[in-house]
Amino acid sequence: MTTIFDAPEDFATSALAGFCSIHARNVRPVNGGVIRSTQVPKGKVAVVVGGGSGHYPAFAGYVGPGLADAAVAGDVFASPSTAAVARVCRHVDQGGGVLLGFGNYAGDVLNFGLAAERLRSEGIDVRVLHVTDDVASASVEVRARRRGIAGDLVVFKVAGAAAEAGKSLDEVERLARLANDRTVSFGVAFGGCTLPGAAGPLFTVPTGRMALGLGIHGEPGISEEKVATASDLARLLTGKLLSERPAGSKRVAAVLNGLGSTKYEELFVLWTAIARELARAGLEVIDPECGEFVTSLDMQGCSLTLLWLNDELEALWRAPCDAPVLRKGAAIAAERATDIFIDVDGPMTFEPASEASQESGRCIARLIGSIADALKEAEDELGRIDAFAGDGDHGQGMRRGSAAAAEAAKAAVAAGAGAASVLAASGDAWADRAGGTSGAIWGVALRSWSNAFSDDAKVSDAPIVKGARLALDGVIRLGGARVGDKTLVDALVPFVETLEREADAGKPLVDAWNAAARAAQAAADATSSLAPKLGRARPLAEKSMGHPDAGAISLALATRAALRFLKGPRSETSKESAARHAGAISRKAAV
Repeated sequence: MTTIFDAPEDFATSALAGFCSIHARNVRPVNGGVIRSTQVPKGKVAVVVGGGSGHYPAFAGYVGPGLADAAVAGDVFASPSTAAVARVCRHVDQGGGVLLGFGNYAGDVLNFGLAAERLRSEGIDVRVLHVTDDVASASVEVRARRRGIAGDLVVFKVAGAAAEAGKSLDEVERLARLANDRTVSFGVAFGGCTLPGAAGPLFTVPTGRMALGLGIHGEPGISEEKVATASDLARLLTGKLLSERPAGSKRVAAVLNGLGSTKYEELFVLWTAIARELARAGLEVIDPECGEFVTSLDMQGCSLTLLWLNDELEALWRAPCDAPVLRKGAAIAAERATDIFIDVDGPMTFEPASEASQESGRCIARLIGSIADALKEAEDELGRIDAFAGDGDHGQGMRRGSAAAAEAAKAAVAAGAGAASVLAASGDAWADRAGGTSGAIWGVALRSWSNAFSDDAKVSDAPIVKGARLALDGVIRLGGARVGDKTLVDALVPFVETLEREADAGKPLVDAWNAAARAAQAAADATSSLAPKLGRARPLAEKSMGHPDAGAISLALATRAALRFLKGPRSETSKESAARHAGAISRKAAV
């Protein structure tokens, strides 16, 4: 159980600060992550990796000569925001381009991909690589859908060695993709992990059983079996991976990875049996690694990763590196970095706005505050729904993101911003603080909605309805989800379509919104019968059946909170309604 912390919401940032203090020889802190503390040659390709916290030594522990130049860190099990990824990349760009590496999770794909677009528009050549090594999460025919787990280490090691050798961005990308294509992993868990501040683990494994095919964000396995002996477990792990052995492969890099609570001695016992199985398969193991490389907080379990080597991959796997988690070969000469950089965001500034638009901005800020109050009240229930087939952090992320959005909106109002700027600022803050898939989606939704407003005019009904359509279009473009995929889109589409239809019929905004919110709620409830087709829950579709999608439920809740605001002070308070709605969520989830 994760027990040592002050405030749960500060766990990730506090842990990163402690890591930087201890490993100052390797890294120095920046806003949103860490960068190498040693000098880097001009023109070198920058390898930037990252993802959510809770996986130490991934990803900050990978930073150092011969491996990564920087790591971006989100909150626990949540993708870092687009702004954080872009900010860290700017710090380490040496003119040779940037390779962005991360595990294949929806939030990371969204935020790292958007950051790459932003950086390219600034003239930085950025390539994106998502690691897809987990054989349990998709078949070999659709391996692009696979999750990234401990294969992150070997893929990033190959990329880092290629960049350290001075290879071009094209070559670094080619070799990293080759490594990814030849890397496979499979894992088992004996017990789930507990988020900081949570009362219990995200999932449990019955005594005497083990979960097969676990994720690294607290997702339960795809099936269970009786706990095996070390020899039987070795046969299980190697058997899953050897079935994808490329023809003619005789050399392999191997990583036996502990997930957080499995003792090193246990891993050593298991490695003895794994080495025996690999030898029986006629494989020569090159520089094996055994320890903790990609964890899941305090999860009990392990995974095995194999990289099928050829001559160039073997040379890069064995090449020297010096990072907190991994040291290989001869020491790499590196001088301490002495440059000074500014890593503090300045105060928000905005173009002049009309008094009418500023008044609308004040109204928007109060509205965002009402939504934040409702999501805070529903945090526990949203997290519980998310835990059925996800990592249980949805409620926490929504609470953090909406609170940050409310604060940003108030700050924008204080700075004299108009309606469009207030809503855009709140969207950016939501995405930056919440991180993950939901953070990115809400960020793009609010910023897209703001494009229907102006800083020169008061917000009227028509721009509000138009903004809803822009928000939907932005979300679909960004995430690629459609109705039926069991996502927020299942509630957002009927909300927007109903709002447009009722407004076109001449209904007042409050009445049109009321009908739209009802449609969103009905659609969100109906996601209980759907199987997820995107995101972390996809490999656990069976566990998700019978439970609504947390993202759709939280969207419906937000529309109802907005409705209460539109109705005015005589309607129930946001706190009263949020508590009532949380109870409704609880009853529906229990059915």
